[in-house]
Amino acid sequence: MIATPNPSIDIDGVLVARALDLEVERFRQLMADGRISVLCERGTGEDLGRYRASFYFGRKRARFLLDTEGQLLGSG
Repeated sequence: MIATPNPSIDIDGVLVARALDLEVERFRQLMADGRISVLCERGTGEDLGRYRASFYFGRKRARFLLDTEGQLLGSG
């Protein structure tokens, strides 16, 4: 079995801030303070090789889909 390394997943903070309806600087400060939670999931089955990164702040959620290379496919 060959292990596939995890890609480096970088999502532009401007996109996340916008999706959470926050100013960019406020978003960055909340991230630094640990007040925004992040969950990254690896796909299985038909989603094998894809990733979903979700950012949570209060009742707000920003979700991003990425390919096997860590490139952004879309948001939802």
